[in-house]
Amino acid sequence: RSLLLLATVPKHKLQVQHEGPEKTKGQQGAEEEDSFRSTAEALKAAPTEKCIAGVDPSCPLSCNPGTQVSYYNCTLNQTNIERNNKFYIIQLLKDADCFFCWTYWGRVGEVGQSKLSRFKSLEDAKKSFEKKFRDKTKNSWAERDHFVAQPGKYTLTEVQREDEAQEVVEKVDGGPVKAVVQRVRPCSLDAATQKLITNIFSKDVFQNAMALMNLDVKKMPLGKLSKQQIAALKAPADSGRSLEELSSHFYTIIPHNFGRSRPPPINSPELLQAKKDMLLVLADIELAQTLQAAPEETKKVEEVPHPLDRDYQLLKCQLQLLGPETPEYKVVHAYLKQTSNSDRPPALQHGDRFQVHAKLGNRKLLWHGTNVAVVAAILTSGLRIMPHSGGRVGNGIYFSSENHKSAGCVIGISCGAHHIGYMFLGEVALGREYHITVDEPRLKQPPSGFDSVIARGHTEPDPTRDTELELDGQRVVVPQGQPVLCPDFRSCNFSQSEYLIYQESQRCLRYLLEIHL
Repeated sequence: RSLLLLATVPKHKLQVQHEGPEKTKGQQGAEEEDSFRSTAEALKAAPTEKCIAGVDPSCPLSCNPGTQVSYYNCTLNQTNIERNNKFYIIQLLKDADCFFCWTYWGRVGEVGQSKLSRFKSLEDAKKSFEKKFRDKTKNSWAERDHFVAQPGKYTLTEVQREDEAQEVVEKVDGGPVKAVVQRVRPCSLDAATQKLITNIFSKDVFQNAMALMNLDVKKMPLGKLSKQQIAALKAPADSGRSLEELSSHFYTIIPHNFGRSRPPPINSPELLQAKKDMLLVLADIELAQTLQAAPEETKKVEEVPHPLDRDYQLLKCQLQLLGPETPEYKVVHAYLKQTSNSDRPPALQHGDRFQVHAKLGNRKLLWHGTNVAVVAAILTSGLRIMPHSGGRVGNGIYFSSENHKSAGCVIGISCGAHHIGYMFLGEVALGREYHITVDEPRLKQPPSGFDSVIARGHTEPDPTRDTELELDGQRVVVPQGQPVLCPDFRSCNFSQSEYLIYQESQRCLRYLLEIHL
């Protein structure tokens, strides 16, 4: 079997850190300000352009190519966890010289009811639309940009329909229609890299990831959840609302598909964390889709890159396939085999803005498992510390010395007869380690004088079997032994060790492994 080795072109040149890990408060703040810390935070910037929707496919007039949709068009959503999870679509349509008001409503995930009303004039159709909008939302259509959700009423939801999203994909895959006949160049990537790029930019991967989180993929067909919707998930002004009311508000803003099942109240730390993780996955899906939808130069050319070559270039990474005869392959293969329940390898390397910690020692190659839907975002921006991610050891980037531990975070994809997933191996500058044996979920940085936090587990790969790789002039420890019991930590809360860093610049992704699950 072969490994994928990916090296990325550094996006930033950082000065070398000459002193130890301690920084002043101002220095830490500046580093955080410069860091692209969260795609979720980036999504909160409301877009300046509005989506131009097409005719709702459930409408009989959608089959008529001459039917036009005005900007009088909206999708509404309402969730009450005690009763229902409903949608309501209102559109003002023009067909020939006639005007129509189309309404379609029902439970999310089910076929609904509808009504098509005909009007003699545009003004009459507008009045009908505006009245229906006010009745359902208790908001004025003219003031929709300042929409305020009202208890017991529908909330305005900005979505992009499947056929509109497909137009974006077609633009990405084929570019805009040009006057010249274009020839698509042959793909320059090897077969393994083509497979990787296909998987991590797959529309089906994004949709499946959303469906697994009970999201309504029909309302967010390509992960194109409106940035304004995410921005609407700010803390409500009325802090005295119950968990049921707050949960209903969340489900109303972020459409879920529970069918006829009652939406569960978000009433436990575990479920709250799951919803935070869901938003982060959505944010990374949005980032991947934004990459593909970026406008290209409109100059007329007779030859264009292959779509896979273009998607590969969007990652700003250099991909190199490792053969099983290379020393790195053998070391990584042994690390995988000894610390997992599988002996199936593949991988990648990711160079990064790592020079800031050139003087920091104690470097180790560690595992990080992830969802296939966010691999493209990670390759583009690196592993980030999300502001509200959290976990048993606080708000940092989590790694493990045992593949089996990180494999629990992997969500894969069906590929032929196999189910495959992706895992990263990162070079982590641990420096001086601070060890803990119980959960400390409030941690945001190591204690003064330390560079990393290790949640010690009952087992660790046998340290007497460790080897080293030289990566960019640095000696990096790579475990090669099977996990052994650690007598000093037999009473700790963690079965397997977790390694935490709280500065993104302390990690450099070196390999990406494609594994059979």
